[in-house]
Amino acid sequence: MDREKLKLGVAIVAMVGATVALFGGRPEPHRPGILAPQEPLQLPVEDARPWPYLGYEIRPRAAYTLHGRVLAATHYRWDRGARLAPVDLAVGWGVMSDSSWLDRFDVTQGSRYFTLYPRRQDADLAQALLHSANMHLIPGTPEVRRALEAARAGNLITLHGRLVDVSAPDGFSWHTSLRRDDTGAGACELVWVDQLEFH
Repeated sequence: MDREKLKLGVAIVAMVGATVALFGGRPEPHRPGILAPQEPLQLPVEDARPWPYLGYEIRPRAAYTLHGRVLAATHYRWDRGARLAPVDLAVGWGVMSDSSWLDRFDVTQGSRYFTLYPRRQDADLAQALLHSANMHLIPGTPEVRRALEAARAGNLITLHGRLVDVSAPDGFSWHTSLRRDDTGAGACELVWVDQLEFH
């Protein structure tokens, strides 16, 4: 391949990447109103036996179903958990699926955390935190992985899976939260995702 063709190929790739960044990452808009009224459903697992995956042991803690609105999506490539959970989704339900509520907050993600910053004095941070969560998502199939990688803010999703703990022979461990009212370190859900649907 001569240098001119190589330059043209690089330019095309750059243009495609810029287009994806500009348009693919835009939040999906919604009118005001609660779009996902149900609380997450968490039930005892029928089979609590662990299973191996990518050199780790996956131990199920609870069956989990969530109907929610994606508030933010972040992809991870380089941290220890990236091979297991390449995508984190911050998800809201109840009031946090309502655009009129979301307008009161800035939502950020990074370093496996998500943060809500009130933008107005009438922003009820306590209620917002009770109706949202940051989730580290382990795709159970290649199809689920593709769906997770396509998710973006504003999407309405239904997720079926299991809350899990993860351990490795070298002592590495990663634990799920089992509560909706916790905050800070350890408050994120670690989810093995069996199925992910967009609405």
